Amino acid sequence: MAGDLRDVPESWPIVGTEDFYRTDWVMAFRLDELHRPGDDPGDGTVFPRLVLEHPGAVIVLAVDDRRRAYCLWQYRHPAQRRFVELPAGLLDADGESSEETARRELREEAGLEADEWTLVGTTWSSPGISGEVMHFFLARGLRAVENDDFERRHEEADMSGAWVPVDDLRAAVLAGDVGDGPLVQALLLADAKGLL
Repeated sequence: MAGDLRDVPESWPIVGTEDFYRTDWVMAFRLDELHRPGDDPGDGTVFPRLVLEHPGAVIVLAVDDRRRAYCLWQYRHPAQRRFVELPAGLLDADGESSEETARRELREEAGLEADEWTLVGTTWSSPGISGEVMHFFLARGLRAVENDDFERRHEEADMSGAWVPVDDLRAAVLAGDVGDGPLVQALLLADAKGLL
């Protein structure tokens, strides 16, 4: 088992669930009572786990022919911080693939379309509490487009964007000046795979 470096699907028995927060929004928060496979739930081996239900997300590292990445600056209330980020969004549209969502988010948040799309990797953001899976895409062959049907509200209404040289972005990440997890993962995965 220790030599098998591969994540595998597995599900442990759940004996009870309590919703703490559930609306028509795509995320919910619940408490599951579960036990290890083979344990008898009647012998006191049941334990609680909090679960944030999350539909998943896409993150787009859009790099132009001058080796610049399109970045966003956005306020995030839970962290009480304005982060340097990449265009990203939730997998919240029925029947939309992760690449289709990435294309939509790049158009909405950056006003860009891309001819070339590469799936750079997939990670789970915090599997101890959330089922959020993140799909990282590299977008190239970029062109500006109009996106009149997207209305920016709340934090997005205050969001700004600009092109940043990839080398400057990497230096900021390695210096600890840029700490948005999805940006860091997208950039370092693409860099490690020789895609930049």
